[in-house]
Amino acid sequence: MKKSKGHTFHIPVMGTGFTIDTPLKVAHLGISSVISIIDDVLVEKMRKYYSEKMDIPFNEISTKIEDFRAKRITAYLNLVNDLVKKKFSELKNSHAEKNPEIGKYFDMLPDYSTLQKEFQRIKNKYNYGDKLQSWIGENLRPGGIDVNIMTKVDKTNFNKKKEKLTIEHNDAHAALRGFAMSDLDSSVIFSAGMNPRLYGYMEHFEDFYPDKTGYIKKKIVIKVSDYRSALIQGKFLAKKGLWVSEFRLESGLNCGGHAFASDGYLMGPILQEFKENRAILQNTLYEIFTMALTKKDRFLPEDVPSMMITAQGGVGTSDEHEFLMENYGLDSVGWATPFLLVPEAANVDKTTEQLLQNAQEDDLYLSKISPLGVPFNTIRGNTKDIEKETLVEKGNPGSPCPKKYLKSNTEFTDLPICTASRKYQNFKIEELKTQNLSMHEFNQMVKKITDKACLCLGLGTSVQHVNKMDLKADGEAVSICPGPNMAYFSKVISLKKMVDHIYGKINIIDRTDRPHMFIKELTLYVNYLVDNINELHGTISEKQVKYFQKFRENLLDGIKYYHELFSNAEQTFQDLKIDALLQLEEIENTLYDVKMIIERNVLQPA
Repeated sequence: MKKSKGHTFHIPVMGTGFTIDTPLKVAHLGISSVISIIDDVLVEKMRKYYSEKMDIPFNEISTKIEDFRAKRITAYLNLVNDLVKKKFSELKNSHAEKNPEIGKYFDMLPDYSTLQKEFQRIKNKYNYGDKLQSWIGENLRPGGIDVNIMTKVDKTNFNKKKEKLTIEHNDAHAALRGFAMSDLDSSVIFSAGMNPRLYGYMEHFEDFYPDKTGYIKKKIVIKVSDYRSALIQGKFLAKKGLWVSEFRLESGLNCGGHAFASDGYLMGPILQEFKENRAILQNTLYEIFTMALTKKDRFLPEDVPSMMITAQGGVGTSDEHEFLMENYGLDSVGWATPFLLVPEAANVDKTTEQLLQNAQEDDLYLSKISPLGVPFNTIRGNTKDIEKETLVEKGNPGSPCPKKYLKSNTEFTDLPICTASRKYQNFKIEELKTQNLSMHEFNQMVKKITDKACLCLGLGTSVQHVNKMDLKADGEAVSICPGPNMAYFSKVISLKKMVDHIYGKINIIDRTDRPHMFIKELTLYVNYLVDNINELHGTISEKQVKYFQKFRENLLDGIKYYHELFSNAEQTFQDLKIDALLQLEEIENTLYDVKMIIERNVLQPA
């Protein structure tokens, strides 16, 4: 493992509430995590909760205040920043009283951490004297308090007269402004694809540019699905004098939350492309970046700014973690879903926690419940789905839609409404009644309509359960978004044990049949392809044929890559090498069958 001063993992964003206060729990221990800032209502509730808990004066930011959304986000991030700094300062000073608290920081570091080794050397030499205190002050750093903005959640807003507000009042724009105006020295992670107007909006904020020393206070992280996307988005921002400090590759399907499936491009080959082209990417963007800064008459960094490459999606063992770091030269690996069973890090209510512990592969599925129209990873039997189905049975489908973050449909209204809302679903079902459908067709269509769930409420409810907050406005039902990896984690566990598992000090997975993360992702993609073909119920158009064929070819290219990867492995993968190669052959045979299905159905193109 390459040398590292601190941790080599981070905790990505999970839902709107599961990691909304995670930095307050783990940042003082040097662990970075990500807060979702899209839900300003929940953000304001959390600010009130922690203000009261820490005996800090709280002044509500009312919806009647101008720019309330951005101001709420700024206020909460500033509070989190202050509390983390205080907690970290107490940890650094704990050694003076020979308090074991500081030991937690170092005990969680990997064995290969140079920071841990240096601490032991200094402590043995100077015991608990001033020189140890000085070393701690110079070398210890808290984990990052990073934020996530889903670029697609950027609806236009209106005033009370139903007049459209200017673009800076859009949801994602206001969230970005809230982060930009905060005291944080951290990163914003953009997910869900490119939003040119939102990216351009960053030009208005000084903290996104390098200062005279070359330092960038507010860093930009782009979550991408492949190298091409990184190059396109990186160039777009570089032309504005904005530097991407990290490209965060996420598996298209072997992930939690919304899943943005690629056209059959797999994680291993994509990481290989980043590895081979990393220097080219950095130098290409730097050339464009410096030209833009020169035109803007801004400070030019003397050195090329750092550019991290990280990855996440389905990692579950220390061997996988170490291989990703070593083979692809990654700077960090994201561990999300397993942390849903770590109460010290994430907010999961007891009912949902039990559901997660018992989850098997078939319980975790790629659903169509998201109003965004994007596939969404979830778990069967969650209380939000139960609530949703109960309302349908009572003849009152849909949600009241109090938060309105996912409004986008204008089929029946001038102003957008959400497809999970009671209003939309009633409109849509009434429309179906006029179409002379058979009872079977009608019921099938109704099921598709009412399958949509209110994620705005559901994803933010669990944290309120955990902290015993008032749930009258949001209801008690919980939506949760684990990835397929949850099937292999079955115990509620401490933060220390989870971190020890990541670094190979212990193993918390009881099952012996867990496939390698690359094989799991490949299987998910093959199933995704087969499901998409089966949904067509018959002949396939020429355009669809080209898409399916290209998808299949990309999967075959990935299989070829994995054959070489596993076959040539001399030390890694030895315990699963034979099984992995057999699984690859089976999947290749399945793709041959898929080719036959495509050819059979294209004989009479639609």
